[in-house]
Amino acid sequence: MDRSAVQMDRVAGVLLAAACGDALGVPYEFASPPPAGEVPRMSGGGLGDYAPGEYSDDTQMAVCIAEVAATGADLREPWALDRIAANFVRWRAGGATDIGVQTRQVLGSVRDHPIDGLGVAMREAARELHEQTGRSAGNGSLMRTGVVALAYLEDPEAMAEAARAVSDLTHFDPLAGDACVLWCAAVRRAVLDGTFDGLREGLELIPAERREQWVAAIDDAERHEPSHFSGNGFVVTALQAAWSAISPTPVPADDPAAGSFACDHLRDALYAAVGAGTDTDTVAAIAGALLGARWGASATPLKWQRAVHGWERKRAADLIALALLTAGGGKADRVGWPGCDRMEGPIPQALMTPHPDDDGVILGNLVTDAVAAGATAVVSLCRVGRAQFGRVPVENQVQVWLVDQPGANANTAFALDQAARAVAALRDEGHQVLLHCAAGQSRTPAVAARYTMIRTGKDGRAALDEMRSLLDGHGYYVNYELRDVVAAFGTPRAATGRE
Repeated sequence: MDRSAVQMDRVAGVLLAAACGDALGVPYEFASPPPAGEVPRMSGGGLGDYAPGEYSDDTQMAVCIAEVAATGADLREPWALDRIAANFVRWRAGGATDIGVQTRQVLGSVRDHPIDGLGVAMREAARELHEQTGRSAGNGSLMRTGVVALAYLEDPEAMAEAARAVSDLTHFDPLAGDACVLWCAAVRRAVLDGTFDGLREGLELIPAERREQWVAAIDDAERHEPSHFSGNGFVVTALQAAWSAISPTPVPADDPAAGSFACDHLRDALYAAVGAGTDTDTVAAIAGALLGARWGASATPLKWQRAVHGWERKRAADLIALALLTAGGGKADRVGWPGCDRMEGPIPQALMTPHPDDDGVILGNLVTDAVAAGATAVVSLCRVGRAQFGRVPVENQVQVWLVDQPGANANTAFALDQAARAVAALRDEGHQVLLHCAAGQSRTPAVAARYTMIRTGKDGRAALDEMRSLLDGHGYYVNYELRDVVAAFGTPRAATGRE
């Protein structure tokens, strides 16, 4: 089924926001959370001595699942479970910077098993461990489950079966499976409708004899602060901590002129998730998957997107691609994105025009050669290929989800503002920045105008008039929604004033 641009933005947000939550929580795992008045930072450290912005086992294991789901596989099939299990074993041997005790035991017991039949063998090892200990409902399968929902957006029953099957590979306790079903149901509904209604809808997908227990747990989460659920190594408490961070956290007013955006809820709820304490990276990764599904990749601060990275050199664009391919049944769109090396521009002429208020910013399009423009960093406002800017360090490539079509963006003002502030941050680091969209005629001048406002204090209409004078000969045609958004911003704040 075809998805709207807004729904695809939400799909793209699932793995991305989970990874950002993970990286935010890493420095505080089993340590003191940030004190009151101080927000969490992706400062690294933690139990795995992580680099700033590096995600941990929560996202690493989600990637193991996503690499199979992104092929279009039915995750209920034995061969697909074999390959997920094989990815887990490979990860344990060569990528696990941190690993839970239970997961380590299960994976270690099947490390020499051939791929064929590995899923069954791993599930059996998980069952034996459960029977030996009497409990195996840790949070380790819930933390990685969000991407499973993306493979079954049209079929909640199949989604529930897949979520439980993937959970059972390492966590045989039915409570762990229940939690994964509930959270996948929440992710699915958030992607489809942009609501948080799916968590309670998911109760219909778990056995009737345990529904009352889960209703009580969800109700309790809505009555308490996340820190009330600090014993969150247990899967029920982990779900409660994540839901407590999301549900009671207020959605800010959408008032760009005042610097307030409704989608700041994603940021605020992730801060609250880290504030739960104890297994902070896991709680924030769990919350992040649902928050990304509700608000989208475009709601995830670009500062975080630029920083987040991890196992097998996966960065924000890679996580987005895995999510989109999963939701697309393993298929790219009609032009081969994501996954193609290059995207072709809609016009053949390269645009290479210095910003009138800062000649360290070059306004361009998809045809513009970054090196020829002297750029050491790129801010892309359109889809780009994997090798589009191969000579620019990947950490200096920022990709913004901003569709050049009125009504096609979930968070237009936020995305546009973030793009302009990303340019400002890169300039403050000393970079020559290429700012571009596909044609360089609409999104590029809109973001360039917002950058003018931030740097010079000009109002939006004056900044847009400046862009029109500069680019009128290049087919300037900023769409009415972007024009209205730029004009609606109030007195600019300092360029580094928000995350």
